[in-house]
Amino acid sequence: MIRRAQASDARQLLSLMQGLARFEGYDDRFAVTVDALIERGFSPHRPPEFTAWVAELDASLVGYALIYVIPYTFDLRPTVVLKELFIGEAARGRNFGRGLMDAVIGHARSLNARLIRWQVLPDNEPAKRFYRQHGAAQDADWENWFIDLSTMG
Repeated sequence: MIRRAQASDARQLLSLMQGLARFEGYDDRFAVTVDALIERGFSPHRPPEFTAWVAELDASLVGYALIYVIPYTFDLRPTVVLKELFIGEAARGRNFGRGLMDAVIGHARSLNARLIRWQVLPDNEPAKRFYRQHGAAQDADWENWFIDLSTMG
């Protein structure tokens, strides 16, 4: 089952996020906590910083997709940023990824978004094949750049 994440999912969601951090190699810098997830995504006192959907099997979360929205770009329409999509290894190949991606696409359409953007590790060929099945294409127009403020004086 695919559904919107809620505050009661925070502990299991965090576990999946830690799995993604290990897979992508940044688990030594991973700082998200249950409290941070609840405050930033599910607090009744402030607008959420993200929206997430979860894949649930037998009352356990086996995957998730997390997005945030850039309210407008050059065409005055929102862009949805798919920040994370992850399926636990034991649940892969069972269409949970497709269900999560469909939920993200449906949400983006409901916002009248023009684009959904995301990043893929260069050597993650299974992810690239998965995204191509949804009609995605690699963005050849832009390069990713960054400034690491923690290393600047």
